Amino acid sequence: MRLPCTHFKGKEGLDAGSWQNGEATTKDGTVDFRGRPARSATTGAWKTFWFNYSQQVFTNLAWYGIAANLVTYFTSVMHQSNSVASTNVTNWLGVGYITPLIGAFVADAYWGRYWTCFVSGVIYIIGMVLITLSAAMSSLRPAQCPTEDVLCDHASVGQGVFLFFALYVIDFGAGIFQVVVTSLAADQFDEEDAKEKVQKTSFFTWYYQSSNIGGLLAGTFFVYIQENVSWGVGFGAALISVGVGFLCFLAGTPFYRHHPPGGNPLGRIGQVIVASTRKWRLNTPPLTSELYEVPEEMESVIQGSRKIRHTSEFRFLDKAAVKMDGDKSTANPWRLCTITQVEEVKILVRMVPIVITSAMFSTVYNQMSTLFIIQGSSMNLQMGSHFQIPPASLTVFELLSVITFVPVYDIIVVRFVSRLTKNPRGISELQRIGIGLFMSIFAMIVAALVEIERLKVAKRHDLLDNPEVPVPLSVFWLVPQYFIIGAAEVFAYVGIFEFFYGQSPDAIRGLGMGFAYLTIALGSFLGSGLLSIVTRVTTRNGDPGWIADNINRGHIDYFFWLLAIMSAVNFVLFLICARWYKTVQTWRPRIPSPPAAPEVPL
Repeated sequence: MRLPCTHFKGKEGLDAGSWQNGEATTKDGTVDFRGRPARSATTGAWKTFWFNYSQQVFTNLAWYGIAANLVTYFTSVMHQSNSVASTNVTNWLGVGYITPLIGAFVADAYWGRYWTCFVSGVIYIIGMVLITLSAAMSSLRPAQCPTEDVLCDHASVGQGVFLFFALYVIDFGAGIFQVVVTSLAADQFDEEDAKEKVQKTSFFTWYYQSSNIGGLLAGTFFVYIQENVSWGVGFGAALISVGVGFLCFLAGTPFYRHHPPGGNPLGRIGQVIVASTRKWRLNTPPLTSELYEVPEEMESVIQGSRKIRHTSEFRFLDKAAVKMDGDKSTANPWRLCTITQVEEVKILVRMVPIVITSAMFSTVYNQMSTLFIIQGSSMNLQMGSHFQIPPASLTVFELLSVITFVPVYDIIVVRFVSRLTKNPRGISELQRIGIGLFMSIFAMIVAALVEIERLKVAKRHDLLDNPEVPVPLSVFWLVPQYFIIGAAEVFAYVGIFEFFYGQSPDAIRGLGMGFAYLTIALGSFLGSGLLSIVTRVTTRNGDPGWIADNINRGHIDYFFWLLAIMSAVNFVLFLICARWYKTVQTWRPRIPSPPAAPEVPL
């Protein structure tokens, strides 16, 4: 299941990126599904976009079909408390964004992105089958009761184990599939081609929109089925959806471009560390020319990767590229590494502060699938005289914000700002992330103010001890906080994906996308940890706590204020890290154009 890793030659004896059978091939070294240099005219770019776009819509429809209403499933079906259910959902989301690192490693090192997607997609489908069984079979869930409160039977150990096993199989399959398929989709645009490089900027924005369309359908259609027909039918619809998405992915197989696996990145990182440690006594040469790199006319020693220009930070690692007496031209990589290998490690080190400071956005974002739903479920959900909005469908407001703002940003904002900044993207990826982080602060402020008003109305109508009675305050009061997060998402998450993919060396771009998903995982675990700590601290001496089962006696607003303060501090730290970050610069040997055909006299 590994694509060929040979160095391809075209018909004219030129490297990939020249001509094959009279047709131009890509310049970035990608190959087609048969292992031949990929032809520019018949593979990749927008020709594969619609396969990937459709796949994203359906697979994310399935993912959100589970995630959007999971907290309600835990509380109403499995009879868990609000704090336990919120923690379980947050942990599940966090693990789902850790598993991409596993898939990214396997894809970059051994299988390639296509086959990693294939295997993880099958695992994803198996997990969806299991959770559908868990919801559909009465023996796999506790007996239901009309009051659905703490007096109801809780799930048995066996029922809980089966449910969480199914959920974490989904985590494993979906987490790996999403990160690797995103890298594969981005690989379809040749960065060595000026036109396709510009197109890639729009690709990330519109590709992200596709996942939100799936979320919009899940938050309306699937949630309605789950709460008004049955959970088994609702989860079964999600199973069908992921199957359709997987078929869309397979349909694009003849048209995909592939980067051959570059080998074990952990091994290359270890080589740089070992080689630099062996030479710790040496002085680092002041000139780049004194460091080792393969001849200029040769490709990088890393399969499928362009060379990376030297940077001045982390000079200790440069010792790995210092050539000593006795080193041969065919160097032992555990003693002598190229500049490109050293810079690959430097890039990963530089990314770490961005990973950490970008994570706070996900902590804020995850409130939509936990506390925002709990907050909204206690409000007036009526829309007209005959329809009641399911609490989990509140995420529709955020999804509509994203779907609306994507074309506005890509068509209007980018064009206007690019004229001022002279940057085709309008703003840099880091600036885009920073704007999203800044907007998330105001989302938490608005959420806190709305909760303060909700508690006032509850007190005014003597409902503090009657949480089962909806507070007479329209759920549409929550629209602004959802809308702000949706707009911030277009900046933060799209910027995160574009940054970690674009700044990663070619051979570890899957790992770079894994870093992007790692920011989401860290944010989820931070949110889970905060919930646990806040619940433990605020429930001392018999107090109901900030996040109480009786939400009218709790103080979710205090938790939102805490997140607002933490987000503001994190934003300042992000600005410092972004200013320190140095953009990666890659290059590859110039390939001569094929000689022009001689003119034939008439």
